[in-house]
Amino acid sequence: MKDNVGESKTHQFIGKASLSHKMSLKRSWRRFNMHQFKLQGGKSVEDAVNDMLLDPDVEFAEPNYIFEKQSAGIEGAPMSAMEAIDAVNAMGGADSFNQTAADINVEEAWAEMSSNSNVPIVAIIDSGVDYNHYVFVESGAIWKNEDEIPGNGIDDDGNGYIDDVRGWNFAYNNNDPMDDDNHGTHVAGIVLGTTQDILKNPSVDPAKIRIMPLKFLDQYGSGSTSDAIEAINYAVNNGASVINNSWGGTSFSQSLQDAILTAYNHGLTFVAAAGNATNNNDESPIYPANYTIPNVISIAATNYSDSLASFSNYGSSTVHVASPGVSILSTLPNDSFGYSSGTSMAAPFVSGLAAMLLREQPDINGYQMKGVVFDYSYGVGGLYGKVASQSRIDALKAIQFVQDNNLDAYQPEWTGSRSLAADGSAGGGGCGMIAKVLSKHNNKNGRNTPPWGQTTLLLSILFAPLIMMNILRIRRKRILDNRRQFPRYNIESEVKINVGGRQLVGQVSSLSLGGARIDTEALLEDGGVVTLSIESPDGKQQIQVEGRVVWSEEKKAYGVQFCDAKDDALAAIGGWTKRFGIAD
Repeated sequence: MKDNVGESKTHQFIGKASLSHKMSLKRSWRRFNMHQFKLQGGKSVEDAVNDMLLDPDVEFAEPNYIFEKQSAGIEGAPMSAMEAIDAVNAMGGADSFNQTAADINVEEAWAEMSSNSNVPIVAIIDSGVDYNHYVFVESGAIWKNEDEIPGNGIDDDGNGYIDDVRGWNFAYNNNDPMDDDNHGTHVAGIVLGTTQDILKNPSVDPAKIRIMPLKFLDQYGSGSTSDAIEAINYAVNNGASVINNSWGGTSFSQSLQDAILTAYNHGLTFVAAAGNATNNNDESPIYPANYTIPNVISIAATNYSDSLASFSNYGSSTVHVASPGVSILSTLPNDSFGYSSGTSMAAPFVSGLAAMLLREQPDINGYQMKGVVFDYSYGVGGLYGKVASQSRIDALKAIQFVQDNNLDAYQPEWTGSRSLAADGSAGGGGCGMIAKVLSKHNNKNGRNTPPWGQTTLLLSILFAPLIMMNILRIRRKRILDNRRQFPRYNIESEVKINVGGRQLVGQVSSLSLGGARIDTEALLEDGGVVTLSIESPDGKQQIQVEGRVVWSEEKKAYGVQFCDAKDDALAAIGGWTKRFGIAD
């Protein structure tokens, strides 16, 4: 419902939906003023959605989309613990990590971890977890709701879920998130295994993190948007810091985006599998990986030699970093182990890494986490043009960085509203820019960190390349309607523009894929061309990029659209920003 629709009108709408449209209310999310209805027969989903869209009190209406797990299934028969150890040894043993032969420097990172008491919670939104697996039992890794008394049939903590001692089963609406598909247990083992040795013999060490099992995928590996939203809200409200999402689908859901935005506003990191269809996500989006909310980290899969996995989706602007995802060894139900491949397996390595970093700095928000994982990764030539960072994760680099640098609590506002150029009054869109502004970090221990890591990046003339990187990076097919085509950041930063030989100093008040809104007291001629002179961070190179001035009558403000930047300018910007993540 629209924001200005009060409770009385909402009740009227629900009654009207029941009587006139033959729908029954299934559940509501008061935080979003959003409601789920069930059709009672005689009307198609499409017709029901169209009817809802005609109502003046409705902001948006959409189907309850179905999402699926992003893995190829278990490879071979399940193994016992000793069989799994023997299998690793038979391959010569991985030098740094026994769950994958890809050298992501996990054991080296373990040696660097502080012995502090921070215990981050990672929510596994999946097919459930076999919480009776000896690895999770011996390590104590499964999250427990200490405010809930088990088995008394009472919602002791008042969170809306009865006896939710170890999470919730949203697929079947009960308090038992046991895995009936294998997938979630395998994912959970990768998350835990990134932080410690889960094949340690004779017993597993106490866990340094906690796994929150949130089941929304059924026994066939599929689940609905509404259940995913419930699971995300549960994670937000019950203390999770990281959410792992090894699932996806091709349908954009505004309601799911709103739920993820809530997680962003609460500082959570949202890790998502990029998909297994060998598609370019820049052109063929998959969700939730393609949501542009700044805490979403989209993960491609690589093999042991750091090549992009044959099945993995990719995208030079929409897929952010790669992680091992081929023949990954992890836990399976009934105290067993097995191998599986997919971006489903790549994502939990990043979630586990995020948990490790949160042990060092528990206040890192999702926006900052994305920047750290992106920047402090291992560059791989074969990933050029495939993922935005052109890199595969490196646990040691990332943990050394957060140990040496204090990250402030900054994150940009993200509302998902339309941009200046998207509303049609600014002369159309389809080209433009959006920026990631990295947080300030101060070196503590004297390690050699990159010089850019010690500055706050503003949209001044010096740091304009960080924004301009996406001018040509983001050239993807748009399948969304104009209402949600260009999510916008609201930001206040200085920019210097050369116009007709004069230098104008103004404020950038919003940035999006459609362009930039510029507020300046100087006169800008609508339709004129301006030139931004951009200097490289080391001061050794300067380029110029042209943009067209547009005026929005509705916004009563000027904007600058950036289109068709020259190849040499793009190449220069790409070189400057190689180590920086872009919030696309």
